Amino acid sequence: MINVDCGRLAARGQWILAGAVSLARMATIEDVARLVAELPAMTAGERHGNLTWLVAGKAFAWDRPFSKADIRRFGTTVPPDGPILAVRVADLAEKDAVLATSSAAFFTIPHFDGYAAVLIQLKNVKMPELREAIVDAWLACAPSALADAYLQHDRARGE
Repeated sequence: MINVDCGRLAARGQWILAGAVSLARMATIEDVARLVAELPAMTAGERHGNLTWLVAGKAFAWDRPFSKADIRRFGTTVPPDGPILAVRVADLAEKDAVLATSSAAFFTIPHFDGYAAVLIQLKNVKMPELREAIVDAWLACAPSALADAYLQHDRARGE
């Protein structure tokens, strides 16, 4: 049984209807796989023992657990926990923009310095933000003609 203090929720502008419970669900690697499967010409594989998604032979998203060296670099800071997804970005300027404007779920580590990719802590990312990051990663790696066709199709659907 879940006990909810409706007074506290109402004071924060949130309401719970009788019989309805809405709990935020953390994103999973399975959610990533589902979102990636919606993209054309995508293949799934494994690199360095981790699930990796590719387009035209280029990895655009991959499961990225921390290595022992990564964990040592965190020093006394506790590393983000839960599953971590790495996604490509178009270039380092876009990486800086993503890190500056996205939620705290997006971050980087020294291993990724100078590399056009960001990390996403799945337990803290909202699904629309995750979908956008995955599509942007795919667009960054897809051949121009394929990316253009996808964007044209998306515009035609009104997304």
